[in-house]
Order: sequence, then C-alpha cells, then structure tokens
Amino acid sequence: MSLRIYGNRLLKTLPGRETRPTPARVRAAVFNIWQNTITDSRWLDLCAGSGAMGAEALCRGASWVMGIEKSGCACEIIQQNWQKVARESQKFQVLRGEVVQKLHSLAGQQFDHIYFDPPYASDLYQPVLEALAHHQLLAPTGSLAVEHSPSNWTLAPIGALEVCRQKVYGNTAVTFYTPSLLPRLYCI
Repeated sequence: MSLRIYGNRLLKTLPGRETRPTPARVRAAVFNIWQNTITDSRWLDLCAGSGAMGAEALCRGASWVMGIEKSGCACEIIQQNWQKVARESQKFQVLRGEVVQKLHSLAGQQFDHIYFDPPYASDLYQPVLEALAHHQLLAPTGSLAVEHSPSNWTLAPIGALEVCRQKVYGNTAVTFYTPSLLPRLYCI
C-alpha cells in the first residue's frame, strides 16, 4: 500500500492494519495551521506509523525530524520514506521502542512541533502527555498536536501544556496544546 504527501510524493505504508496513516485531509489541515512555522523546525513524530507526518515536515523544510515507533517493520518503512524525501541539509532519526520509555531518553531536547498519533483505543494518551510535560520536550514557543477519536476525549491541561484548540475531521480529531506560559495570542 502507498500514500501521497506534499508535492505528490509517494510513500510506502505497511500492509494490513498494523498502522493507520493520518488521513490526507487531516495532514493538510495540520500543516495549514502550522504553515509558517515548519521551516527550520525540530519535529517529533510519536507513534510514527508510516512516517507520513515526519515526511511532510521534511518536505516542508523542517531541519530535524525524529520519529518513535514500536514496530520494527514500520521503522524500516519510515527510514525508507524519510530517506526518499530528505534533502542533504536535513537530518532525521527513527527510534524503535515503547514511546513513553523513549521519551524519557529525550530529556534535555526540545522540539518545535510534536505530532502524536497512537492507536485510538490505546492507553498511551495520558502517560505520553505527562512525559512530554515532565521532560519539557515541547519548546517554549512550540505546539503539540494529538490525533484521536472525536468521541470520549476528556484530557484537560497536563502540567505545563494547555489545550489551545481542537478540530474534528470526520472520524478523526486533533487537539492542539501549547506551553501554558504562552500568551493566548500565540495560540494558533
């Protein structure tokens, strides 16, 4: 199976239902919201699946993209996809493992954009958001997008992360967080 991203580039995906690529409409919406802040940014793709979001970030000028994915097969596909779209000046890295454990190893780093897309029925939402807040992985002027089912979403502010906006696109919703110290004017 394959999917197309920015610039009509074709990416590989895993066969079957092991991963669920973010729908094209949702990808486009997220990048439209963040459009003026992608160039030269540091991007973290959590539960990266096919790596489509990180690949889009690379295509749109992110300078550093890191992905975390549990599936070894998916990590190989992400590596291939990012290799295909990255320019020589861009850097990327794929980490294989459990997302919460890998976030602990990133303590001290900060990212301008974080995209988190776990299986909707997983119990990863709360521990991942708590780890992101605890380790301050979101840059002071950064933004976090959490993809989830539009039903049963009850998470409120977590630590220093504050809900900024929520968008619903059919069966997919995205909730955006920013550091709570930001003025509400920055909330994009």
